[in-house]
Amino acid sequence: MKKRELLAPAGDVEAGYAALYYGADAVYLGLSKFSARATATNFDADTLDEFTAYAHSLKRKVYVAINTVLQEAELPDLIQSLDVCTRCKVDGIIIQDLGVARVIREKYPWLEMHASTQMAVHNKEGALYLQKLGFKRVVLARELTLAEIKEIAAIPNLETEAFIHGALCYSYSGLCQFSALEYGRSANRGKCVYPCRAAFKCNGKESHLFSMKDMALRADVAEMPVDSLKIEGRKKSALYVAAVTDYYRGILDGKGADAQKEENIKQIFSRPWCKFHFNGKDKAVIDRDFVGHRGLPVGAVDSVAHGKLRFVTQHTVSRHDGLQIDAAGDEKPFGFSVQKLFVNHKSVFEAHAGETVEIELPKGYPQLKKGDRVYLASSGAVKGAYHYNKPKPDLYSNNNEIDVTVKVENGTISAKSGNYAATLNGTFTPANDAQKSEDAIREAFAKTGGTKFKLNNLVIENPQKLFTPKSLLNELRRNLYAQIQIENYQGELPAVPPARSTKRKSSFTIKVDNVNYLNLLDLNAFSEIIYQLSPHSDIGKLAQLPKNKLRIALPAVCRRPELYADIVKRLLDGGYNKWEAANYWALEALPTEKLDISFDSSLYMLNTQAIAMAAEMKANQITLSVEDTKVNICNLIEKSPLKTSLIIYQDIPLFISVGCIRDNDCRHCSAQPLWFDLERRGQRFKALSKDCQMMVFDEKPYCIAEAAQDLAPDCFRMDFAYRRYTAEKVKEIVDKLLKFENVSNCINGNFLNNNI
Repeated sequence: MKKRELLAPAGDVEAGYAALYYGADAVYLGLSKFSARATATNFDADTLDEFTAYAHSLKRKVYVAINTVLQEAELPDLIQSLDVCTRCKVDGIIIQDLGVARVIREKYPWLEMHASTQMAVHNKEGALYLQKLGFKRVVLARELTLAEIKEIAAIPNLETEAFIHGALCYSYSGLCQFSALEYGRSANRGKCVYPCRAAFKCNGKESHLFSMKDMALRADVAEMPVDSLKIEGRKKSALYVAAVTDYYRGILDGKGADAQKEENIKQIFSRPWCKFHFNGKDKAVIDRDFVGHRGLPVGAVDSVAHGKLRFVTQHTVSRHDGLQIDAAGDEKPFGFSVQKLFVNHKSVFEAHAGETVEIELPKGYPQLKKGDRVYLASSGAVKGAYHYNKPKPDLYSNNNEIDVTVKVENGTISAKSGNYAATLNGTFTPANDAQKSEDAIREAFAKTGGTKFKLNNLVIENPQKLFTPKSLLNELRRNLYAQIQIENYQGELPAVPPARSTKRKSSFTIKVDNVNYLNLLDLNAFSEIIYQLSPHSDIGKLAQLPKNKLRIALPAVCRRPELYADIVKRLLDGGYNKWEAANYWALEALPTEKLDISFDSSLYMLNTQAIAMAAEMKANQITLSVEDTKVNICNLIEKSPLKTSLIIYQDIPLFISVGCIRDNDCRHCSAQPLWFDLERRGQRFKALSKDCQMMVFDEKPYCIAEAAQDLAPDCFRMDFAYRRYTAEKVKEIVDKLLKFENVSNCINGNFLNNNI
């Protein structure tokens, strides 16, 4: 198997140095803007410059995550970020936004593009399409099985990267709208508030239905055929990064999975571990009962009496260590610091595995019962076990390289670099040792300390082999180097095709996943009907609809594209030439050159560079993002070179997930669609389990008809999909929307917000 890169996270420079010290082949990090971990410390330009220079001195790589979607007003700041990445010589840029990809492809072609997991690449077709766009590497969706990973990793000349350890999202990354639409904090812009970790009430019982365990593939990484093995954790400490990197470095170096190092990781930070769906669909990946860091299991409560906890410890426990206990009824484990520790009623500093310990509990401790799990959540010994070296400040930098020519003649010596030159007069005599004289010139001009450049190539023209005094050489060097001004690369945004005429009359379009929803409607009211395709679709019913108005929509998630191959071919052969893509896989599965292609809102269009990229990808129309603001949407409608579609009514999937919340196991599943009613702090939600996929919706539909009526997109779109409707209910809602009236009891997401 080919050598694989161990890729570690760095939320700050200390974590970066720890990663390098403990064997990371590469480090990924974010800048102050456009990072999907916006609340991490991240890197400024000077810190990034020093860190990349140091990493490169060790023959390691550094990747920068510019992996959020950008609004139009942020594009100039993108240029500043890409200029910094160029100046600091980073090895790759991790991208979600197609606009960022276009800017890099057009104006920064030397920057290597990696497709972020936020692009939701979950099948071979999606990876192949992004390769055609110029991406050198694709970061795979976490949900994939080993078999699916192997299929994508076999694509020639495309690097693949897969997560092996760390926190998991409930929803496919890039397809989560929960934080954005319910709390105004977009996960696609690095501001997620992690609603998946919250407790929801279902069937009268409250639990953490969507709170994922942590991924830990451990020794199974040996089976991974990808180019890069990725550790999650840009919000974790340097200690955590050191421990996890050290653990997997040992496995990759053939030393096996070290049990002690595993224990260290769990103590530093760990939810319960799982392999996610690495070996196939697994329902035991959600931790319904507790949320947050547990630690290393060290025992179970034997008794609590007179304010003291008693249990047999399975691990060394010391005074000032932190313990946590899963106390029934509490959302998070109960934690406290060990202040008084007893063995055989004697006060001790440290207790060892196998000993029965008594620990004084703090005041206000919750009710604890026999059998409650006890965890070591903080250990002084482990904190001191992962020291790491780092360079002295200002020792490393990415200096620009210069070429210098030194010319020695009778009476003068000159030095030139590009347009800069310096000359000194002097009396020069033949050198006793010509080689030593040349070495002296090289030594003098190699001294570039305190400048922003270093000497690359030195040409010496001294045909008479004259001797040059050291003092004169140093003066000449100083005179030349004082003139040289290194101009940093200043990029610019690529031109965008001209906007379509703003004098247009907007039409209405409707999207359904059930043709019967249209039975009571006057279809003349719609310029287009979009039909959401599924493997179960009865496409014979489409003959009832006017073909010239019909657009066929492929879904955002498709783990088995072969299920669509026959039905897509039949529709194409039948002359259906209008299609909608919600993910990159659809663009590979369809002959886009011959078709009228529209992008759905999950192919995020929040800036004109992204729209221009869509045009280059042969799209004729784009759908504006449902998590965007009215101000930005208005700007895009005015500037867009493509037709624009604005969704004014939709049941938006807040989560799209493979994490099933049915209580039965997979073997005894009816496989029939099943709805759940959920509640959290007065908010009500609906969840649908269908075809081994979960979708979660707000009980209220998204509706912005009234607020959007002063805009002029090419079409206003209304969707009736996923949720259950009747033809009568659809007509009632459509009649309101055609008059730009909101339905009652609706949400408007971020449309009227100023900032997401």
